Amino acid sequence: MPETLLSNQVGNIPRPTGTCYLIGRLDHALKRRMLEVLAPLGLTVSQYTALSFLESQTQISNAQLAERTMVSPQSANEMVKQMGDKGWVERAPDPFHGRVVRLSVTVAGTVVLQQAHAAVAKLESGMLTGLTKPQRAALQGSLRSILQALSTPKVAPDQPE
Repeated sequence: MPETLLSNQVGNIPRPTGTCYLIGRLDHALKRRMLEVLAPLGLTVSQYTALSFLESQTQISNAQLAERTMVSPQSANEMVKQMGDKGWVERAPDPFHGRVVRLSVTVAGTVVLQQAHAAVAKLESGMLTGLTKPQRAALQGSLRSILQALSTPKVAPDQPE
């Protein structure tokens, strides 16, 4: 293993440990594998994420969906249109805000989502097969902590903390 992965400093210059690179590779590999299991259902990874999020909410706006699925509002709007054309989501005007459109999963969307959940659960199980239950729990806890750390606003790099 290269020295820079074991040490985070070379001389007086701080160096990355390789964690960001490893997480990036993991993200890329996971998206590729998820696409492999979701494509036969006619779903993209973003559509699966969107349907999963919509399933857990009573109704949300397109802007909220864009934020949760990590796409631009324009891309989310196109994705919602495609899922609407497939009969997976419904759009309805918000009764309290004239310009807001609320989204919800249809029965057909729920059916495809359940199939997708099963496919992703199988992928996840295979991905974690080498880990014990305590290791899986620790991994999930660590990933949540990292996500929280990255989601918390920080002081600009050139300003003291």
